[in-house]
Amino acid sequence: MISGGHLLIQCLIEQGAATAFGVPGESYLAALDGMNEAGDAFRFVTTRNEAGASFMAEAWGKLTGRPGICFVTRGPGATNASIGVHTAAQNSTPMILFIGQVPTHHRGKEAFQEMDYNMFFGSVAKRTVEVLSASDLPEVVASAFAIAMSERPGPVVVSLPEDVLADETDATPLGRVDVAERTPAIEDVNWAVELMRMAERPLVLVGGGLWTDQGRDDLQAMAETNALAVSPVFRFHDLMDNHSPSYVGEAGVGMPVVVKETILTADVVLAIGIRFGEMTTAGYTLFTDPDQTLIHAHASEAEFGKIVQPTLAIHAGPNETVSALRRANIGATPQRRRWVEARRAAFETSIEFPHQPGDLDMSVVMKWLRENLPDDVIITNGAGNFSIWNNKSFLYGPGMRLLGPQNGAMGYGLPAAIAAKVLFPNRMAVAFVGDGDFQMNCQELGAAFQAHATPIVLVINNGSYGTIRMHQERTYPHRVAGTELINPDFAALARAYGFYGETVTETGAFPQAFARAAESSTGAVLDLIVSPDMLTPTQSIDQARRAHT
Repeated sequence: MISGGHLLIQCLIEQGAATAFGVPGESYLAALDGMNEAGDAFRFVTTRNEAGASFMAEAWGKLTGRPGICFVTRGPGATNASIGVHTAAQNSTPMILFIGQVPTHHRGKEAFQEMDYNMFFGSVAKRTVEVLSASDLPEVVASAFAIAMSERPGPVVVSLPEDVLADETDATPLGRVDVAERTPAIEDVNWAVELMRMAERPLVLVGGGLWTDQGRDDLQAMAETNALAVSPVFRFHDLMDNHSPSYVGEAGVGMPVVVKETILTADVVLAIGIRFGEMTTAGYTLFTDPDQTLIHAHASEAEFGKIVQPTLAIHAGPNETVSALRRANIGATPQRRRWVEARRAAFETSIEFPHQPGDLDMSVVMKWLRENLPDDVIITNGAGNFSIWNNKSFLYGPGMRLLGPQNGAMGYGLPAAIAAKVLFPNRMAVAFVGDGDFQMNCQELGAAFQAHATPIVLVINNGSYGTIRMHQERTYPHRVAGTELINPDFAALARAYGFYGETVTETGAFPQAFARAAESSTGAVLDLIVSPDMLTPTQSIDQARRAHT
């Protein structure tokens, strides 16, 4: 006989989930004791806020393809963690949030910190379940893993009443859950091949969760062999080598004109694993041409026709889809090759930005980073116009990964980089953060130091909430309200947390500052002071004001 809390940890270990992120709480003390009992077999990364923990779990799920695990306490702990649940939902990332809950005999009495998690998480979680008996834990955990990874991946929320975790049971963990990816029907593959063969200007859009390394390889081989242009959707740049002649740019927020032109002029669009979000459709204005043939492949039938009506819907996972299409003989034509070459050339012009005003020019910094970062670097970012630099001015090689929030959640970059370093301590992780974005979760420097995770954090500091200032100047020029920031000394803050910290004010000083950051055994924060005059890399405040008039 063991307690429900001990059994829960044994169940997670059986599923291969030997790492979790969270803030401890009295509502799941028995589970914390189970972690202690597990010793080195289970690692709990203690964070400073539940939001940071949930972001770390989401990043873990994205990197591993297995659900990232987060533990939080009831009420405020759960609400703090909800931002990571929403991120996992929109990113299509497998994740499980375990929440301590009031004892079962207190339910429905508005007990201390009591919440109805079915109501609170119902619109974002794939499933929300409350465990009613310690003996049910093995089945609930196995089911949570299966649901998080099946069809369109996403978050599952499991509520754990205190008394259930404390109760004893003779139940034992169930075996590891692996979800087989759905394969496409042969008739659908044949139809897709015929449509692609007839195309003169074919475009492949890719995104979504649970892509494998083999899937990425198959995608690139399929595209290059058959002269297919490939565009990842919002923040899925790393699904294909950006140096490939078939790669034609990211269809995401702030979509470059050349990428929009590629979408508009494509006669056949093959969309694999994507959900046709607002960013990819440019505010739901693209993919409305009745003469454009659309093939939509997705693991979830619920995505078909939700936003656009496909000519052909292929109910299958992304890896199986590209594997089947790679084996098929689509063929390449000279006309198609010329079109792909032209779109690639157009894309290449879009990654170079004009020189920026001020003493530190991010366009030069990005060129240096493109040439000097390791081939297996993991890059993360939160939300803000600063992320244009690593989203629009960087080329992701085949061994690189990008972690970014599709839901525009500020504060994601640092926790995601910490999770990456916990998982891959020997790989470099570089977080792009804004000064406002950074302060959403900068306290997680403490979690990083304690966990011996050593990311490099680049704070692109313009003294404002830059994205909102951009919208203000475009809509209400000269009427600035609430977007100016008075910031702390970020380098000193980093040093207070045990990190290496340095303020960089000149372009020429960046390479050596980055070298010192990379040599730090405790991680580093570089505070990059950039001009507040630029709203985006291509538009100044004066330009926005003039455009309004």
